[in-house]
Amino acid sequence: MNNPDLTTPGPIHHDQHHYERVDFVTRLVNFIAVTLPILGLTAAIILLWGVAFNWVYLMILGVMYVLTGLGITVGYHRYFTHRSFKTSAPVAATLAALGSMAVEGPILQWAAVHRSHHQHSDHDDDPHSPHTHGAGVWGVLKGFWHAHMGWLFRSKTRGLARYVPDLRRERLTRWMSRLFPLWVFLGLVIPAALGGVLTLSWTGVLLGFIWGGLVRIFLVHHITWSVNSVCHIWGSRAFRSHDHSRNNPIFGVLAFGEGWHNNHHAFPTSARHGLRWWQLDISYLVIRAMAVFGLVSEIRIPTPERIAAKRLT
Repeated sequence: MNNPDLTTPGPIHHDQHHYERVDFVTRLVNFIAVTLPILGLTAAIILLWGVAFNWVYLMILGVMYVLTGLGITVGYHRYFTHRSFKTSAPVAATLAALGSMAVEGPILQWAAVHRSHHQHSDHDDDPHSPHTHGAGVWGVLKGFWHAHMGWLFRSKTRGLARYVPDLRRERLTRWMSRLFPLWVFLGLVIPAALGGVLTLSWTGVLLGFIWGGLVRIFLVHHITWSVNSVCHIWGSRAFRSHDHSRNNPIFGVLAFGEGWHNNHHAFPTSARHGLRWWQLDISYLVIRAMAVFGLVSEIRIPTPERIAAKRLT
């Protein structure tokens, strides 16, 4: 492979100056669209506290969010899609199951779409770019909707299998991908069971299912989709890349390090997305912790020389 940063064919190169500025209206629309659902959920939690929400359900929601979110960031993204480190079959299966519980699609489909995104980022064949839908407020709204979740309702892109020939050759990956419905089912049953056990009530089963299952899926989806939308519109650019990818500190935290998106597009196979000491990257910290216990090895990180060579002046 000619480009050492990608697990897909090399990117299409374009004039970098085209990607340096995003207008204020675009950023404002993006900010409102992303924050309103989170504010609404926060208000619901406050209003329902002591009625249909308490510390038990907050714990279930938090634990399920962290586990399934890391299943996406560490498992689906950094391991299966970009091969940022190596691990054993049991660990890979665990990451695959946790990622599947996030209900973002089977591994093979998720990885293929993401690799396609990297090759065509912010151009016509990008499956979820916010920048290919015209100018003006209407174009911004269309672009944001498409990048955030609208692309999920479009016809499936043909030929995605060509992006994951390596994964399709792996029996474990094929098996875990085929069992996607089972992992989704378990991702809903587990929080329901926890709610029932911790409260010794059927009401606890229902509320565990709602908060640790449905609401948790909503949160994981919204944060993941925001990397597609927000992090291609709003934030800073530290490195040269062939797209609009940006570093956004809010989603650097909420998405466990995925929000350092310009860093990631500059060095796609790096296990570390937060390349500066102050860029919190929880997923990378988890990977490093796993390495301490011998669960992962051969963690890929760009050298200081390669980082310096791509840094924008």
